[in-house]
Amino acid sequence: MAAQSFDVIVIGAGPGGYVAAIRAAQLGQKVAIVEREHLGGICLNWGCIPTKALLRSAEVFHLMERAKDFGLTADKIGYDIDAVVKRSRGVAKQLSGGVGHLMKKNKITVFMGAATLPAKGKVAVKTDKGTEELTAKNIILATGARARELPGLEADGQRVWTYKHALQPPHMPKKLLVIGSGAIGIEFASFYNTLGAETTVVEVMDRVLPVEDAEISAFAKKQFTKQGMTIMEKATVKKLDRAKDKVTAHIEKGGKMEAIEVDTVISAVGIVGNVEGLGLEELGVKIDRTHVVVDGYCRTGVEGLYAIGDIAGAPWLAHKASHEGVMVAELIAGKHPHPVRPEAIAGCTYCQPQVASVGYTEAKAKELGYDVKVGRFPFIGNGKAIALGEPEGMVKTVFDAKTGELLGAHMVGAEVTELIQGYVIGRTLETTEAELMETVFPHPTLSEMMHESVLDAYDRVIHI
Repeated sequence: MAAQSFDVIVIGAGPGGYVAAIRAAQLGQKVAIVEREHLGGICLNWGCIPTKALLRSAEVFHLMERAKDFGLTADKIGYDIDAVVKRSRGVAKQLSGGVGHLMKKNKITVFMGAATLPAKGKVAVKTDKGTEELTAKNIILATGARARELPGLEADGQRVWTYKHALQPPHMPKKLLVIGSGAIGIEFASFYNTLGAETTVVEVMDRVLPVEDAEISAFAKKQFTKQGMTIMEKATVKKLDRAKDKVTAHIEKGGKMEAIEVDTVISAVGIVGNVEGLGLEELGVKIDRTHVVVDGYCRTGVEGLYAIGDIAGAPWLAHKASHEGVMVAELIAGKHPHPVRPEAIAGCTYCQPQVASVGYTEAKAKELGYDVKVGRFPFIGNGKAIALGEPEGMVKTVFDAKTGELLGAHMVGAEVTELIQGYVIGRTLETTEAELMETVFPHPTLSEMMHESVLDAYDRVIHI
């Protein structure tokens, strides 16, 4: 059978791949996309979206428990874990179906199957019906990543889970151990802890949420502890002894070993790129620690072959993948897009309280040689936060003392994942403190704290 020819072939239909395909189609390219599992990838089906649906259920449950604080009564508060999971799966299904619709609308040919690259410009897709041969001048790799499994701590789906098991739990944990306190670990810890599981989090680094600003990490830790979580930092899970209905975890901390008994373990110790079995090494693609080595424009060094999203390295965020997808599609179409700068990408974690940040932490800015001005503003000084019954949180801004450039912004508290975008736009527009101070923020809103944090950096804060 003759090979089918396209201008662009995208491998992987997650938030990087499907967005790249749409943008390429908008720019007049003939596009094919290959997906071995679900349109929408991990993000829509097993990641960002279903976890947010679960966390929303936990948040509502938490508010119901606090009904009295708001002058309300709610009796016999409870939850049905199966119904909570069912809602989350429904949300994921709806969005995955939406991606299918977008592919049709943009006249993108979808191949469901596993892809390999037998030669430059060629893709073979193993489908239910046999093997399809495709050719294109440009190929975009967007195969994503999967959970890292540490030897001895591998998931079994019963007592030891990855994020996938945690999204469709075989039982509700009573005593839970979460290994790793990055975004995934801390979100699941937050979800199960809110629903009543006795939760312990073990982090190998010296603090939880280790990529965040140290002050924000410390604030978040205090809140997690207040909610009943046990946080163990600078600690390593050395061994898991598994029994039918329990797991004994052997944890090393400060040179001492400690054993704790739980009924469930969630392993969230990072990710590895899906780079195997594609034929990349044979094409001359450089791979470093399971990630494809690319330049600022996601070029692999092999002509016409690009890699975007999780397989192209950190930060491992859906919105970074999407933005890279658009950039590569525009590059292929002969336009002149800007490269994606990692420090321009916001990180959001949907635990309680939420955490969001963009740019450099205070420590990183100093390490890079900046003389900094730092501003802070607490939620307790904001009328809207108090009215919402959410007085715990803070906004922190970091400026270059010489130029007034906004180097970084870091937040912890209610709805900060929605607020961070204000600072992201500010950084993209190369805003200094002067413009941020001149901006009139609406009242009463949580966003006023962003204004006050800027004012505080320059000793002009009003409400503290």
